Amino acid sequence: MPNPALLTKRIEVQVVKEPFLDRLEHSILVCDGAMGTMLYASGVYINRCFDEMNLSEPNKVLDVHKKYVAARADILETNTFGANEFKLKAHGLEQSLFDINKRGAELAREACEDRLYVAGSIGPLGLQIEPLGKLSLHTAQDAFTNQAKGLLAGGVDLFILETFLDRNEIITAIKAIRSLSPEIPIIAQMTFSDQGRTPLGADPDIVARDLIHAGAHVVGANCSVGPRPMLDVIEKYHRHGARFISAQPNAGNPRLVEGRYIYMSTPEYHAEFARRFITAGANIVGGCCGTTDTHIRAIVNAVRAMQPRKPTVTVTEKPKSAPEVQPVPRDLKSALAGRIGRRFVVSVEVVAPRGINPNTVVEGIKKLVGFGVDAINIPDGPRASSRMSHLALAQIIEKSLPVETIIHYCCRDRNVLGMQSDLLGAWALGLRNILAITGDPPKLGDYPDATAVFDVDAIGLTRIIRGLNEGYDIAGNPIGMPTAWHIGVGANPGAVDLELEIDRLYQKAEAGAEYILTQPVFDVKDLTRFLDRTRDLDLPILAGIMPLMSYRTVEFLNNEVPGVTVPVSVARQMEKASDKTEAQKIGIRVAQQAIIDSKSLSRIKGIYLMPPFSKDKYDLAIEVLNVLL
Repeated sequence: MPNPALLTKRIEVQVVKEPFLDRLEHSILVCDGAMGTMLYASGVYINRCFDEMNLSEPNKVLDVHKKYVAARADILETNTFGANEFKLKAHGLEQSLFDINKRGAELAREACEDRLYVAGSIGPLGLQIEPLGKLSLHTAQDAFTNQAKGLLAGGVDLFILETFLDRNEIITAIKAIRSLSPEIPIIAQMTFSDQGRTPLGADPDIVARDLIHAGAHVVGANCSVGPRPMLDVIEKYHRHGARFISAQPNAGNPRLVEGRYIYMSTPEYHAEFARRFITAGANIVGGCCGTTDTHIRAIVNAVRAMQPRKPTVTVTEKPKSAPEVQPVPRDLKSALAGRIGRRFVVSVEVVAPRGINPNTVVEGIKKLVGFGVDAINIPDGPRASSRMSHLALAQIIEKSLPVETIIHYCCRDRNVLGMQSDLLGAWALGLRNILAITGDPPKLGDYPDATAVFDVDAIGLTRIIRGLNEGYDIAGNPIGMPTAWHIGVGANPGAVDLELEIDRLYQKAEAGAEYILTQPVFDVKDLTRFLDRTRDLDLPILAGIMPLMSYRTVEFLNNEVPGVTVPVSVARQMEKASDKTEAQKIGIRVAQQAIIDSKSLSRIKGIYLMPPFSKDKYDLAIEVLNVLL
């Protein structure tokens, strides 16, 4: 008679699942098919929030899971594809985010009784993120983190990120998961067009490289169009060394039949391509939109009939996606970059003319060059005004005079494609220093009805520039020779919401900022407080200096210029001035004292002087700078 203790032990060993990644080493796994398609077929309206049904109609969700279990799938995906705060908010359900995700994981677990692997499904947020959109990476990562917390609480075995269009967004999702669980397996899947590229133009080899580097264990493709175009993607993944690969195509393109969208690819067709995916190197096969338990059953039968042996491919050369690019060190990017930190540098702002004649500006800059100014700052349509292109003026200055420029570049007037074109062209023309700024809205300027673009803000723009410096465009495609922009960003030590200002500054630093130009400093206390709050930020800072000309200027700055605030103590001095001459003397004295105070602070490596828009601005700038002699 068998020993009961041994029998019990043997049964326990049989029901313990093998770790997911260990299983992939020797088996082909089948993932389930579409959840939405099955719910739609059961009579659920298409405009309903399917994720919320985890709470209100769990039995319908559970029934779909059980059908995939009966079809012998190895992996069940949770019904949480759109359960993030932005998509749930559209249905007024954002407060239920944690519960929806947790319950989604519990339902999948209940259906498979812990015999199968439960994958926490996470899809795109539904909003474009930096650098293509306005949603910051920081906010996006928080959203993915919050969703992942609910899924982990429900007990998922792994995560599956699916139907992502933007590589930047899926990498952000991977980082969010990794911040919660460094080891949990992640399947990262993007969608591809008929041409075998992501909607933003990235090739599969680039996608594989970046997703693996970010922390994905499995790279794959899902949704897209159908099985046939996806096969080319899987073959490219495998050729470029991806270890584990997944393929979950749609059932072709849907057709409208008698008022309902029907997917036309048959289960047999999917089963045939499952075989081809495996031959091409896939470890996980399954289905996406339009696929049902019938499709999955056919795929399972096809997989079980095959020997799970993968072809061996030897990569003898580096893929085209990994060119030998060595970013240029900051101090070698420009003359200004080399001087910062070695001496106290001086830059002066000069505004482009409203017309086509730059001669007056060039003649004025000659005086500044003679004084020893290190760089000329050129704003990009300051105060939303229409002027000569700052890029054109910068090139004219650098060709005419022995001085570098810092071009301000704002996000207001161009979409991300135009920005990239400008940045590549300006670099080719010889410009080297840039200040990434969001820009003033048109309503503040001469043309209040003009359209603002603002595809990204200064953080996203900084990230775009860093990408070019690393040899890649915004879609991650190699550009050949990289740029070497010296990337500056702005900061406001006197911001009303200093917490937000500092948070954004740290995001800019993470995005690739290399030096900081501040808004005007009128009181060194603001600057000292700012430096104390950012003491661990190792970036050189040029303090902004603005000589005030009148109390009227003070009122204008405090009420009409975003980000600039003149302290009450300085405003009172200007208000008490007996006439314009005395006001100007006070303004110069305050500016000079700000220079002296700033120079005494070790982290301040120079100044950024902003003289007024007046005819004598060049002489006035030199008068202020005389304090440095």
